[in-house]
Amino acid sequence: MSAYGVINRPQRTSYLPTTLWDSPRVEPDLGTPSFVTIHHIDRAAVERVQTGLFNYLYSTFVNEVNKGLTYPQEDISDPAAFGAYFFGGDVLVGIAGKGDPPAIKSELEERGVREIEQSLDVARNGRTWEECVAGFYYVKPNYPGRSSHICNAGFMVPPSQRGSGYGRILAKSYLYYAPALGYKASVFNLVYNNNVASVKLWEALNFTKAGLIPKAGRLKRMDGEGEEYVDAIVFYKSFEET
Repeated sequence: MSAYGVINRPQRTSYLPTTLWDSPRVEPDLGTPSFVTIHHIDRAAVERVQTGLFNYLYSTFVNEVNKGLTYPQEDISDPAAFGAYFFGGDVLVGIAGKGDPPAIKSELEERGVREIEQSLDVARNGRTWEECVAGFYYVKPNYPGRSSHICNAGFMVPPSQRGSGYGRILAKSYLYYAPALGYKASVFNLVYNNNVASVKLWEALNFTKAGLIPKAGRLKRMDGEGEEYVDAIVFYKSFEET
């Protein structure tokens, strides 16, 4: 519930298919190529059956918030608060794999999307969540009611997985999943301009800089010495462009 009333999100009758994405990362053992599978997950199932995954996502997000460099929250130490915030919409989790990829069920050639049949547990393949989670993100309405067809998303790549190209895979998968969830466009309200990797990524994926908010974030300095005010870019992209 927001100050404007109930936030509507596009209805869906089931969870979207798992998809397969090539990764530029090469594993050190024998140079094995790797890939990432993206899974549309259910909060209730995760909390009931895969509590370890929920706890890992929570701890990863808390650590990022505590760094004070990318998200506006100052404190989200309560797991329930994390669940309400991050699982307030749809959540997608990327699982890193290597070796022979799963068989493709169907392929949307014009969009470069390959759908597969693979459960989260099969993708995990006995590994810890720390070993296999390439990243995760939420998708939810950016505005209420009559503007709820425009979505927002929040992305997270665990520090141990950064530098592997996983952020780009998550971003590209977002361009498939968000429209499939019924959204018509995307707005990112606060991409702090000190987050150079994110800025370059959204530019490369043809997002439009819709605006600049001066001193939008009171963030911690990179050197850990105090805080500073940082500008934020508003990024926009229509999913209906031809």
